[in-house]
Amino acid sequence: MSKGIKILIVEDDENLRFLVVHRLKAEGYDMLEAGDGETAKHMILAEKPDIVLLDWMLPGMQGAQVCEEVRRLGFDKLIIMMTAKAQDIDKIDAYNFGASDYVTKPFNMDVLVAMLESKVKFLLNNDKSEIHRFGDTEHHPNIHSLIRQGKKIELTILENRILLYFLRNPNNVINREELMLVVWGYNSDVNTRTLDMHIVRLRKKIELNPDNPQLLQTVRGVGYRFNAG
Repeated sequence: MSKGIKILIVEDDENLRFLVVHRLKAEGYDMLEAGDGETAKHMILAEKPDIVLLDWMLPGMQGAQVCEEVRRLGFDKLIIMMTAKAQDIDKIDAYNFGASDYVTKPFNMDVLVAMLESKVKFLLNNDKSEIHRFGDTEHHPNIHSLIRQGKKIELTILENRILLYFLRNPNNVINREELMLVVWGYNSDVNTRTLDMHIVRLRKKIELNPDNPQLLQTVRGVGYRFNAG
C-alpha cells in the first residue's frame, strides 16, 4: 500500500540505486531516481519529492551543489545526504548548504528504512514530533534547534545528533566509541578529538557556563553523561 510519500534517490551507482528503489517501493514509498546532479536538480524542482536521498559524490554537479542550488530556488523538503566517509560529514556540517541530515555508506537497509520512517512520522504528524525539555530549554530535533526564552538557537547536524542521543539516554554514562558510532555511522574513521571538539561547541549552546558544565559532564577516561536532574 502506498504511503503517499515521494522519495527521489540520486545515486550514480546503479546497483545500489536499484537495491534502494526496490526496498523502498516494497515499504510503500513512491520512488523516483536519478544518476547525476544535473538530472536530479531538474527532477527535484519539477516533481517536488517529500524526501531526497542525495549522494555526496556525483558525476558533474556534486551533491552539495545540487542541495545548495535547489534550496536557493525554494525547495524546502527533506534532503538526506548519503556519504561514504566520516570526513565528508564534517564538511556537510561545516558548509551549511542546506542538508537536513545524512546517512553513511555502506548503510544497512533496515537502518535506512528506520531513519526514513522517523522522518515520515514528522512529515505526517508535525504537532506530535519529538521535543525534549531541560531547564528552560526545548530541543526540537527535527528542525535542529533549541528554543530558550522564546529565542531560537540553531544546531549543526552533528550537534543535533549528539544532543538527541544524550536526551534519549539521560543520566547514562555514554562512552566515546558508542557516541562516535551513533553520530558518524558504521565506517566511522573520526578520532576522539573531533568528538570532543563538537562537545565543546555544543556546551557553548546549552550550558550557562560552558567552562563549568552542569548538563553535559565529562566522565574521565570513559566519555560523557547528560545530567537530566
